[in-house]
Amino acid sequence: MAKLLLSLHVLAAVIAVGPVTVAASMFPKTLRRAQSAPDDREALTTLRTLNRICRVYSAVGIAVPVFGFATASTMGVLGDTWLIIAIALTGAAAGVLALLILPAQEAALAATGTPGGRLIPAGRIAMLTGVFNLLWATVTVLMIVRPGSTTGA
Repeated sequence: MAKLLLSLHVLAAVIAVGPVTVAASMFPKTLRRAQSAPDDREALTTLRTLNRICRVYSAVGIAVPVFGFATASTMGVLGDTWLIIAIALTGAAAGVLALLILPAQEAALAATGTPGGRLIPAGRIAMLTGVFNLLWATVTVLMIVRPGSTTGA
């Protein structure tokens, strides 16, 4: 059962977190293009698509901690320090996405699509996305290295 849950956890992470990471990383560059050429409808359409990918896959991403908790419970590692740190970092990444990145993307979309709208700095969104990506990279490393693991990994 642990192998099945671990497989579902890893698949959920790859399928849900991967697209958010890529789409969120592409958003600032596309935003700069849309802000520098307000008549560029393609850039605005791309921004909307990237934001939609981030929103939809962040909702699908709920499966990652659900399968993660089930896997950890089955493996008896819920109290391990590395896992507690990974859970905290996952929560921080989710918070950065839900509370900072998605609202900033939506504000940028609203301003970019409106003549005379207040421009949202693409650099701020890029920085937030970098923090999000760094948090997920750290969680990934913790999941692979698992300090104190008896599996020899």
